[in-house]
Amino acid sequence: MEYPKVSILILNWNGLEDTAELLESLKRMTYPSYEVVVIDNASDGNDIEVLEEGFGDYIQTIQNDTNRGVGEGFNIGIRHVQENSKPDYILIMNNDLAVAPNCLDELVRAAESDDRIGIVGPKIYYYDYDGRKDMIWSAGGRVRWWGLKIHTQIGEGDEDLPRYQTESEVDWISGCVLMFRSSLTEKVGLLNPWYFIGHEDVEFCLKARKQGYSVVYVPAAMVWHKVGTSMKKAHISFADPSAYYYLIRSCFPLPVYIYHLSIMPVLLCRWALLYLLRYRDVQMLRRFLFDFVRFVLRRGKESL
Repeated sequence: MEYPKVSILILNWNGLEDTAELLESLKRMTYPSYEVVVIDNASDGNDIEVLEEGFGDYIQTIQNDTNRGVGEGFNIGIRHVQENSKPDYILIMNNDLAVAPNCLDELVRAAESDDRIGIVGPKIYYYDYDGRKDMIWSAGGRVRWWGLKIHTQIGEGDEDLPRYQTESEVDWISGCVLMFRSSLTEKVGLLNPWYFIGHEDVEFCLKARKQGYSVVYVPAAMVWHKVGTSMKKAHISFADPSAYYYLIRSCFPLPVYIYHLSIMPVLLCRWALLYLLRYRDVQMLRRFLFDFVRFVLRRGKESL
């Protein structure tokens, strides 16, 4: 039996222990036809050397000279495997994950079931939700033009109820774990490098859907995510308003953009409350204020 080849791309930045744990879980997978490429986004230490010593030929590595962010970091890996390995599918993954042994089997099965399916994603549990590992972080994503937030995760913070057991088409899949046909980039392009972290996955899925591809949530494929690890390292937790509104302006009609600009005060109050109740990270606050000023200045330039 011939199995479609999958190139797994893992983006590492100062996350040696998490990346090693993910690689150990990948080694337990039952799917027989895949390769693993670790892309290091200019970590401060010797992460790549340690990983190469520990995992040998199981991994290939790419060392970036600077931190290219999520979108361009993965794009470097995508270009590499498309040129050298020519895989049928490409699976991009955060490094702060653990996967079920049959995860890749189920993702490939779902993708192969219909040529119109361009992107698939698993059921994503919290790695640790107050000691529980059966609480959902994402069962795919939805888009609501006129909602308080234009894109949300389905099932976030919910128990694994029967409604999350059905394979179904969704609006978008989290880039935390997202698999797509390698040929998809011929029509859709790569991830938008404008985004440093966040929103590039939503835009990618929306572009795929506009080209007639389906985006499918596959509950039989399961992973566990250490939610917020990457954001905390970068002192980011709130959505960058510049990136968030760039997404809306780029992908949705003008009235939708105007509507979301009009409810910005509500979002600012929500972000402030989250900061006071949960984060209280001064560097995170500075980063958010910097991004907000950048957003305001950019809007001012556009109005001239």
